[in-house]
Amino acid sequence: MSSARATPDCYIGLDLGTSGCRAVAIDDDGRVAAEARQALPESRHPQPGASEQDPDDWWNATIAVLKLLVEQRPGLIRAICVDGTSSTLLLCDRQGGPCTAGLMYDDRRAGAQATLIERVAPPESAARGAGSALAKLLYLLEIHQRMPVAHAVHQADWINGRLGGRFGISDENNALKLGYDPVARQWPDWLGRLPFPSSLLPRVLPVGAPLGTLSRALTTLLGLAEDVLLVAGTTDSNAATLAAGIDRIGDAVTSLGSTLVVKILSDRPVSSSRYGVYSHRIGDQWLVGGASNTGGSVLRQFFSDIELAELSPQIDPERTLGLGYYPLPAAGERFPNNDPQMLPRMQPRPADKAEFLQAIFEGIAAIEAEGYARLAELGAPSPGRIYTCGGGAVNETWRRIREHRLGVPVQRAEHTEAAYGVALLARAAVRGSAAQLGQ
Repeated sequence: MSSARATPDCYIGLDLGTSGCRAVAIDDDGRVAAEARQALPESRHPQPGASEQDPDDWWNATIAVLKLLVEQRPGLIRAICVDGTSSTLLLCDRQGGPCTAGLMYDDRRAGAQATLIERVAPPESAARGAGSALAKLLYLLEIHQRMPVAHAVHQADWINGRLGGRFGISDENNALKLGYDPVARQWPDWLGRLPFPSSLLPRVLPVGAPLGTLSRALTTLLGLAEDVLLVAGTTDSNAATLAAGIDRIGDAVTSLGSTLVVKILSDRPVSSSRYGVYSHRIGDQWLVGGASNTGGSVLRQFFSDIELAELSPQIDPERTLGLGYYPLPAAGERFPNNDPQMLPRMQPRPADKAEFLQAIFEGIAAIEAEGYARLAELGAPSPGRIYTCGGGAVNETWRRIREHRLGVPVQRAEHTEAAYGVALLARAAVRGSAAQLGQ
């Protein structure tokens, strides 16, 4: 009798970001079995407000990381799930050939088209604004009138199309800023008042739904089984939130990067265009979030990494200075206060640099607490526990200050990569339940 163990199952998450592509393979227990990265060329900026990339670069990076992952023999690959940058859009033909560049999430050329959308879209629609996928769609149609366009696709949609050979399909999260109504689960009637054919809109599936299997050409190229499942993914920020391990109503994730982003798992959708708050559907639950202009960019104005490491241990998290700072990198705030003219408030400034750092830590913690209070005021639950990720999550002093201010447990997330989050979606799809995401 052979004592050899059967090849373990594994599940791949593929993350398309702005600067690179990353793939992660996890096993049935959520352990990382293999990972790979590939850099992407920098976005092009051919004119003011423009930000675009070549979709073929996305595909080349995708194939590169999948080959690297397979070479590591992580196990029997059962499913693949993809996330991409929110509101990144291109137009393609029936076979998936790109008709345009990919307009990135930060492309702002569609100002005139955004004005047109504002005339017909409801006030709370996420499709409003020059950065929305819908505004980009109208802009691209206007400047590429002679192209054989068949589909409007997001970054993740197009990669899924190349992986499976089926185009014209999206997920409920990526489709949100294209005008999709995740509550009614359909394209709203007001889209018919805009100058584009509805045939360009994708068929929208729930996050984590099966899309079919990988194409035979791809399974042959990579040496995979012919029944590898392709799973509908989400946006990169949502994928990073799922990676943290939220699995019950009231679980929240705070990202402490250049800006401060808070998201909480809710049993109902919440939206507010005034504060830039939107809800992304995950099964029958919702990720509700908002983003402040405060964050690590403020710290960078005053402290180096070395200074942060040296000064933080000098701070007593149990002793509150209470200077009432509202740290901003420049004038203007969007959430939890919507005030384009708001000025940073960082006075008085202590002579001691450690106390100055503490005052900024406390100020950002107060904005975080106000952010969750704002979400609760709008109808989301109050946080029961908060996972934290991003560059600021490694600072233990800051974590303790935040935990004291927020009044709930704050813990550093074990996993923070978007690729890990969609790997969880791939695993859940094979297991047959999105409720098993964090299990």
